[in-house]
Amino acid sequence: MADTPKPPDMQLQVQMDDEVANGQYSNLALVNHTDTEFVLDFLYVQPQQPLARVRSRIITNPRHLKRLLLALQENVQRYEARFGPIVLNDDEGRRH
Repeated sequence: MADTPKPPDMQLQVQMDDEVANGQYSNLALVNHTDTEFVLDFLYVQPQQPLARVRSRIITNPRHLKRLLLALQENVQRYEARFGPIVLNDDEGRRH
């Protein structure tokens, strides 16, 4: 069986409009999933307000989400190595 030649590496160019570049602040994320997709909803909760507005929704597949999780873990480790540990209070653990 012959080796399959590897396609040449392609450099991805990313375009971003001004609205997306400004970003959205989120202080709460909700995660749901089916057997084929993960849905990440990013919300902003104002203090003493009963209504939280979804700022952004990302829908992705399980493999991509796992790669994202690994990238986030690596970046948190880099952040903590540079700036010190991120300390969570007892009430900031997992919320369901």
